[in-house]
Amino acid sequence: MNHINDTLKSMIDALEDKKAENIQLIDISEVSTIADYFIITNGTNASQIQALSDNVEERLSKNGIRPKNIEGYNTANWILMDYNDILVHIFDRESRGFYDLERIWRDGKIIDITQER
Repeated sequence: MNHINDTLKSMIDALEDKKAENIQLIDISEVSTIADYFIITNGTNASQIQALSDNVEERLSKNGIRPKNIEGYNTANWILMDYNDILVHIFDRESRGFYDLERIWRDGKIIDITQER
């Protein structure tokens, strides 16, 4: 069964286009009610992190999909994009290591995005 739907593919493509680092997709649908998926990635500096967020937002808006909320854009050390069932976390390297969402959500299922495409 293909776990990556078109919206997830568009998000991941938008992040890859702007050279996001270490993109992780975690299916949390069986362990949480806050969302079905987390996308976790990081950039190298504030400008790139904002560009990653901008590119996701632009790509999805072309398909009529708008975020419910975006937090952290101005500080750009952790941008959270809330697309209801999908939460996109874009970190700087230091914050990603500090918050370590992959460890916190280890009960979720990590989906290998290279195998699913």
